[in-house]
Parts: sequence; C-alpha cells; structure tokens
Amino acid sequence: MKKLSKKESIIIVDDAPDTLEMLQRNLSSENYLVFTASSVVEAIRLLESTPVDLVITDLKMPKVSGLDLIRHVRENYKDTEVMMITGYATIEGAVEAVKIGAEEYLAKPFTDEELFSAVEKTLNKLHMRRTIQTKQKVKPPIPYGLIGDSEAIRKVFDNIAKAAKTPATVIITGESGTGKELVARAIHYSSTRSSAPFVPINCGGIPEELLESELFGHVKGAFTGAIDSRAGFFQTAEGGSIFLDEISETSPSMQVKLLRVLQDKEICMIGSRRSQKVDVRIIAATNKDLLSLLKKGVFREDLYYRLNVINISVSPLREREDDVLLLANHFTRKFAEELGKPVSQFSDRALQVLKNYSWPGNVRELENLIQRLLVMTDGETIDVPDLPSFLRFSASSEKGLNRTLAEVESEHIQNVLESVDGNKTKAAEILGISRKTLRNKLKNRK
Repeated sequence: MKKLSKKESIIIVDDAPDTLEMLQRNLSSENYLVFTASSVVEAIRLLESTPVDLVITDLKMPKVSGLDLIRHVRENYKDTEVMMITGYATIEGAVEAVKIGAEEYLAKPFTDEELFSAVEKTLNKLHMRRTIQTKQKVKPPIPYGLIGDSEAIRKVFDNIAKAAKTPATVIITGESGTGKELVARAIHYSSTRSSAPFVPINCGGIPEELLESELFGHVKGAFTGAIDSRAGFFQTAEGGSIFLDEISETSPSMQVKLLRVLQDKEICMIGSRRSQKVDVRIIAATNKDLLSLLKKGVFREDLYYRLNVINISVSPLREREDDVLLLANHFTRKFAEELGKPVSQFSDRALQVLKNYSWPGNVRELENLIQRLLVMTDGETIDVPDLPSFLRFSASSEKGLNRTLAEVESEHIQNVLESVDGNKTKAAEILGISRKTLRNKLKNRK
C-alpha cells in the first residue's frame, strides 16, 4: 500500500452533520488531518488550541455566520487559510467572501475533484507564503551573492566548494543571465587565492584587435599609440584568478595564445621578445555549446580540453522554480532600500505568475523586472495588473502553434525590451546576443 505524505490540518465548520461527515471522510482519505465543528464558536475554540492550516466554513449558520469566521481568522491567524462552501451561492456572497479573505469559494453541490482541487490550490498558496516568510526570518549565509535553495543551485554550491579546493581550470556553462560570474567569484573568494585580485574580462565586449593587448599588455612603441608600456589583465591578476567570460567569442589566433598560457603558465607582451611567467588561475565561462563549436571547427579542441578540467553547469531559472520567489524577495528588499521606499509585497496571484513564467533572460531578467516594478508601482502591494503586459493573460493575443519562428522571436524581443524599458544594452544581455545583432533584428522586423 502506498503511504501518503499529506499531514496538513483542516477544520471543517458546518451545522449540517451529514456535510461534516462527508467532508471529513473525503479529506481524511487524502491523508489530511481533519477536525470538525458544528458552529463558529466551536471552531474558534479549536483554533485557539490547535495549529490549523486551513479552515473550510459554511456560509449560513446559526448565531454567527461563516463570513464572521473568515474575518476572525484573517485578523487573528496570519498562518491559516480559509475556504467557503455554501448551498446559497450568489455572486454577491462570493464577492464578499473573497473580499474579506476567503481564498476559494465552492457552491454546493460540488464533486470530490472540485473539493480536492480547491483545497490543494489554497494550501499551495499557504506553502508559497510560508517559504518566503521562512527565508526572510532565517537568512542562511549567501555564498557571494548566489541565492537559491533548489536542488539545482545546491548542486552548484557543492561544485563551487569542490573547485575552490583545487587550482584546476574551471569552465562555467549556462544561459545568459544565470549568474556565471557570481559562480566564478564564489570559487575565487572561497579558495586560497582569495586575498589576491579577481579580474573579470568580457571577451565578447572587447574588439578583437585590442583583446591581446588588454590580456597580455604591451611594451612602449609596440604599435601606433603605445607611448608607454602597460601591463595586461594577466599581470594584474597575478596570484589570483582571471575570469574569461564569453570565451567562445575569441578568435582562433587568440585561442592559440590562451592555450600557451594554460600549458606553459607564461605570457608574452605585445612588442616584447621575452616571455614572463604568471601565476594566475583561469576560470572561463560561456553561454554557448562549446562541443558544437568544436565540431564546426570554430573552437580549438586542445583549448577545450585544457579548460574543461572542472565543468560547472548553472541551470536556467525555469528549472529552478523554487528559487524564483526567493530571488524576487531578495531583489525587492534590495531595490526598496536603494530607492528609500517601504518593501512592497507581492499578492499571491502575482507570485504565482512570476513562478509560472519561463524567464528566458534568467536571473538578470527577473532583477530588471523587480527594479522596474518598484520604481513604477506606488502601492504597498504589487498585483498582476502591475506586471508587464507580456506576463498578464490576454484573451485577444494569439498564442497558437500556427505562428512562424520569426513571429515568435519578434514577440519575445519586444517583451524583453518592454521589461527593461527599451534599454537595448540590457535587452541584448538578457537575449544572449550582441547589441549589433539586436539592432539588426529590430531593423529586419520593420
């Protein structure tokens, strides 16, 4: 026999003995811990002596009504949810029940499936709220800005700890916006090199003709404009770590030079005939599939295997659903403090929308969205209507499978641009493309 794991406690309040018996039997069969009360007064006594997750109450009862019980629960028990059931269903009654705090409203008669679905939905909202409250009260040490409690991010934490104990080269893979630089920083500052510099380089953001000089430095007179000798990033990172982000964007000739650094632990400044030893740990990152680039001849096989001693993969946010609410809560507090505003609260519906969204731009997209919401929203509560239009339901929008790939791409680009208030640099980062590519795609769309 399969053992059920549900242990949530529920109080059912109804003055009809048959209804109480039926609901208790059905919910107990789902392994809920069920208490019954035939009046509001009896239910209040139970609440005072027993921790309860959910109160399911009838509307019309003698002396004190179900609406009064809902109001009592809402104003006295922050950690208890409420559902209403009634045989006198009206729109006015439903509106009033929801207005004063009922999460669900069921009209009699209802099926077992409708009951179980409503109970599960209500308890899911309670668990979601408890998760956020727990993380606010108990703040575990955050490893160098990395936030999360999902299985995927805990695996990353474990890999960081292992990588920090060794001087081996690390390659960090993951989509744009997943926090690869934070992982690199965590490795460096958890290692014996933590007191030495951590130098991050965006290989895709430096023109090819300047990258060699930036990395290895140059001597005076090496080229036009080289009026002084200047050390490169590898010399700057001496004794520490250098983070080569977007390593896949380097040219074949640069890949050869990087391979030499990995093999011989030495560099040669532009214009110099002598090599010099460097003590630098290399941590690289890419949002592209290096094996695929290797097969196409775009990325060197020998460099790939030199880099790929330790591989840490950072999962996209859509695979870290449990972390979305923690990150949203963190960014809300962060930007509220920066803006000098009270910390806004998300409604349960808004939190559910954030949790269900696929986050193609990952953590960076979520951070940008939260910042925008705190700037643009005046109230203390952020609800679904406050979210950008692409996150809200639209009965008129066409989401079918009859659209072309170009149409889907165009819509996604527009959504990302809207989420960052038209900032093309931020949008390109979220999309994982260069600003030039974004500009061309926008031009072709017109």
